[in-house]
Amino acid sequence: MAHPTEPLHRARDVRGGEIILRTRRRRLIFAAGLAAFVLFALVAAILAPH
Repeated sequence: MAHPTEPLHRARDVRGGEIILRTRRRRLIFAAGLAAFVLFALVAAILAPH
């Protein structure tokens, strides 16, 4: 079995990640994803049987 070429990282060292949106394109994609999630949740709540 081959050894991984990438270094191993301890969980406590990489915990608490930070979202880095450096370009305008990445910010737009991120915002569109959040908006789509909220819209989906609203539509699901409205269409859910009561």
